[in-house]
Amino acid sequence: MPRKKKEDASFGPRLAALRKARGLTQVQLAEATKTTQRSISYYENDDGVPPSSIVMVLAQALQVSADELLGLKPLPKAAAAASEDPETRRLWKRFQVVTQLPEKDQRAVIQLINSLAAVTVPRQGERHGR
Repeated sequence: MPRKKKEDASFGPRLAALRKARGLTQVQLAEATKTTQRSISYYENDDGVPPSSIVMVLAQALQVSADELLGLKPLPKAAAAASEDPETRRLWKRFQVVTQLPEKDQRAVIQLINSLAAVTVPRQGERHGR
């Protein structure tokens, strides 16, 4: 018997979209949630819904509320837009690498980004390059 077509608003596709928007692989999300890649794949394919304790861990790892993950509340516009923009996804992946650095190195990267942003983003009322 063929599988039933799954709705776009179901848990699995929402989980997959959020994971991809965060630039994570199934393996990386599994490691962040102390579960297995097979479990993540199982949930994303709507073969089962995780228990509430796992929903909470997934929501924390994906930086959304459990209500947003479950589809009870709409995703913030930034999260929804990030899943569609390839440049944002690319940058998000790079920032995921930064989170794995030692804390001292993380602070140095953030300081560098802040310095670059201060130089390249003109203040209100100023022109760039002046």
